Amino acid sequence: MSGTLELKFNSEGLIPAVLQDAQTKEILMLAYMNKEAFDKTVETGKATFYSRSRKRLWTKGEESGNFMSVRSIYVDCDADSLVILVNPEGDKKACHTGKRSCFYRKAENGGLVEQYAEPNILEELIEVANDRKVNPQEGSYTNYLFEKGPDKILKKVGEEACEVVIAGKNGDKSEISYETADLMYHLSVMLSSYNMSWSDIYDELRKRR
Repeated sequence: MSGTLELKFNSEGLIPAVLQDAQTKEILMLAYMNKEAFDKTVETGKATFYSRSRKRLWTKGEESGNFMSVRSIYVDCDADSLVILVNPEGDKKACHTGKRSCFYRKAENGGLVEQYAEPNILEELIEVANDRKVNPQEGSYTNYLFEKGPDKILKKVGEEACEVVIAGKNGDKSEISYETADLMYHLSVMLSSYNMSWSDIYDELRKRR
């Protein structure tokens, strides 16, 4: 089902936009757009907002270099709020406090506790693997796999898949969890080696629903 894009801006001409990491699905920040900011976001592919305090447009990262490259924009059922999936650039810190997300505190027992929402662990594994390719670390098993190349990585995927089968045959839940985690890790390294992410797999799975 498709239709014409008609956003509902509030009385101040603004619409709230939640930025979400396209890979980890972590909520990064909330800001507001007017029509000009929305149009510029679409045109440039960089998340751009309207600053209510400075009374002007601002592109996230224009000072810090931590731009937010837009992957897709979702509009809610009433067309009065947005969720924007982004790929963070720079040091990937969305918050002006230096945190990676503005939502780094949890309401608990009447107070605030510093605690991030749990990101998508599979995408986090991909991020770590991607970082190891660019910034190798001595003693890193992930770097060892990359150095050995595709044959080694694929061999490990095959071995771990067999371990999952054996664990399933044994019926031990802790063993199944452990061996499946090993498999998912090695699959993450494999995907990273081909410049893919779990989002590519999710897209394929959605076709099979």
